Parts: sequence; structure tokens; C-alpha cells
Amino acid sequence: MLKAERVQYILQRLQQLYPDPPVPLDHSDPYTLLVAVLLSAQCTDERVNQVTPALFSLADNPHDMAGQEVHTIQAIIRPCGLSPQKAKAIRRLSEMLVESYEGEVPRDMEALETLPGVGHKTASVVMSQAFGVPAFPVDTHIHRLAQRWGLTSGKSVVQTERDLKRLFPESSWNQLHLQIIFYGREFCSARGCDGRVCEICRTCYPDRKHPKKTLKA
Repeated sequence: MLKAERVQYILQRLQQLYPDPPVPLDHSDPYTLLVAVLLSAQCTDERVNQVTPALFSLADNPHDMAGQEVHTIQAIIRPCGLSPQKAKAIRRLSEMLVESYEGEVPRDMEALETLPGVGHKTASVVMSQAFGVPAFPVDTHIHRLAQRWGLTSGKSVVQTERDLKRLFPESSWNQLHLQIIFYGREFCSARGCDGRVCEICRTCYPDRKHPKKTLKA
């Protein structure tokens, strides 16, 4: 199967399986999404969704969060891991939103990336899912599947993002990155598929004899 054929097949199959994929992190606005995505670093979405109700009952906007003590935030988010760094980042980014953006999350990639604890992937999620701006957030899971499906040589998440944006139409990006995440969790996980097991891997590479070795991001 040629790469162009794989791209079309993947698009069509994921659309059939996940026609309207939800954002897996519970949130109510751009700010709560930003905080939830920050918390999801090296943590499962399920765990984040268990923690954020208590956090957002304490403060669900930059003004209120900026007034909290770091140790208070940390005590709530401890189950997510890396709580000292994340608590400081949440408090400081909230202060910066109040100081520089009138308490609003900026609709600008570069501005988002200047906030503490907010890298390119987090900013991309906020731009795509909170504001509907085309972006293609790539985490290690998407990076791995893109290699298994022959969409990238996979030397880094930066390269993978660039390759996926080149291969897929811009109009599909915001939905497609969620579809790949859901498919990976259900069918093509790190332990559940080695590049020869799931439907998409078998269809894209029916003659693959050995496990697909993927390069870590």
C-alpha cells in the first residue's frame, strides 16, 4: 500500500470508528482546559479528571487561582505527579493571565508557549480544542502510531508533527489527533500491538513479519 493510500485509509477508518471524538479531559472553558492539559503531563487523563473537580471548585479562573497558595494547589494535584512544579506553574500562569491578558487565555500559540508549564503540545491542544484553530498536537502515543503506520521516520515529535501536517488536510487536524489517541488506547497501545496486531497496522502492512521498532521521542 502506497503512503497516499495509507493516509486515505487511515482517515476513512478513523472517521468510521470515531466520527465525533470528545476531548478526553473534562473542562468548561479555555482556562480549565489549559490547566487540565498541563496536569496531564506524565499522567493519565483519567487521573486528571479525578483531580480537577476539587481543584476547580477551589478556583476555576485565573483571578481566583492566582490568589491561592502554591501548597494548597499542590495538595490537591499531588495524585497527578510532579505536583511541586505543576502547582507553581498553575499559580504563576494564572498570575500572568491576570497581569497581561485581562484574565483571558490568549488565542495565540506564541503567547501560550510563554506561560509556565506550557510547551508546544499543550499550546496546540488549547488552540485546537478551545479555539478551533487548526493544530496537530503530537504526544508520544501519536508519535509511536505514526511510525507504525509508515507516516513518519519518527526521529522526534517535532518531525512527526511536521510530517502529519503535510500528509493530512488541515481541516482534519483537530479531530484527527483525537481519533488517533482513541484508536491507540483501544487497539494499538504500547503493549497491545507491536505493529502487526491491530486492524490499521495489518491493513497498512499486511506482509510485515517482525515487530515494528519505534524510535522514542
